[in-house]
Amino acid sequence: MSSDPWGRVDETGTVYVRTADGEQVVGSWAAGSPEEALAYFERKYEGLVVEIGLLEKRVQTTDLSAKDAQTAIDHLREQVDAHHAVGDLAALRERLDKLVKTVESRREERKQQRAKQSDEARKAKEDLVVEAEQLAQSDQWRAAGERLRSLVDTWKGLPRLDRKSDDELWHRFSHARSAFSKRRKAHFAQLDAQREEARQTKERLVAEAEALSGSADWGPTAARYRELMAEWKAAGRAQREHEDDLWNRFRGAQDVFFAARSSVFAERDAEQSENLKLKEELAGEAEKLLPIGDLKSVRAAFRSINERWEAIGHVPRDARPKVEGRMHAVERAIQDAEETEWRRTNPEARARAAGLTGQLQAAVDKLKAQIEQARAQGNSSKADKLERELEGRQALLDQALKGLQEFGG
Repeated sequence: MSSDPWGRVDETGTVYVRTADGEQVVGSWAAGSPEEALAYFERKYEGLVVEIGLLEKRVQTTDLSAKDAQTAIDHLREQVDAHHAVGDLAALRERLDKLVKTVESRREERKQQRAKQSDEARKAKEDLVVEAEQLAQSDQWRAAGERLRSLVDTWKGLPRLDRKSDDELWHRFSHARSAFSKRRKAHFAQLDAQREEARQTKERLVAEAEALSGSADWGPTAARYRELMAEWKAAGRAQREHEDDLWNRFRGAQDVFFAARSSVFAERDAEQSENLKLKEELAGEAEKLLPIGDLKSVRAAFRSINERWEAIGHVPRDARPKVEGRMHAVERAIQDAEETEWRRTNPEARARAAGLTGQLQAAVDKLKAQIEQARAQGNSSKADKLERELEGRQALLDQALKGLQEFGG
């Protein structure tokens, strides 16, 4: 008979294992010594120890599912409960019980983790839906379109929710994308129509611009080109493949016209510059007639100068006021001299001037007498009022006397 702390072999070769519930039969052994029998079943115990250790490590360090872990635990527990090994079987059961609790704890952690991930995924998808619905109303076609495509990629990378929630959110998300695509398609269809209309309008403007390019009616044609340019800007842009060609034709027609006009204007400017020199010489000749001596000879000389002046063509517009002003100054001086001479030699005018002067002198004398009388009577306010009236009449009298002197006194 042979034994150790956890088992023994009796004289019949039966192997026992000691447990808290008493000895349990492990098996029988006929081939070999009792020590070999115990060693054999002790090795089976060590094998269970190794398997349990490996399972503990897998549970702690891998993503072994709770279901697979429990299946492995049950399989090992069956072997321990079968008592086919010699060793501390109770310790193995305790380790398996502890491992069950660990698996349950991991199962709960994963359940909570999945719930958290599901909540996060739901929140992320709801945020994607809200953003997509906002983008569906955007007119920033390129940026919004690119962002919606990015949202789709983000959606694909998120975990699925329960079928009902996932389908509802996807329906909203897809509807927002469809609404945006519909609006964008309608916008670009309208834009295409507008650009086609712009192309037709610009074709017409180009045709007119090319027809005008040979015109020599400088003023009206230049004005019409300005109107055409305003119409061109108001027409909007045509399709990209047409816009540059139309603009080059339109601008080219204008360039032809304005180049021709510039050439003609350059010749005209040269001619007008020469005319200006001639008129400046005549203005200088006219200014030498001042101051006026013999009015008759001055008038004749100015008439001759003016005839030569009229025979000369246009001068540059910006120089015209100055040179014409010089001639007008001489002409006004001659006119003033003629008016003075006429008044001096006109008996009727002289008589009228003398009569007016006499009336004003009588009125002044009368006012002076009234003022003296008012002062003598002590009526200062009346005297002051009459003096103010006297000042006005005296001023008129002085002016009349000056005019009378022009008639020779």
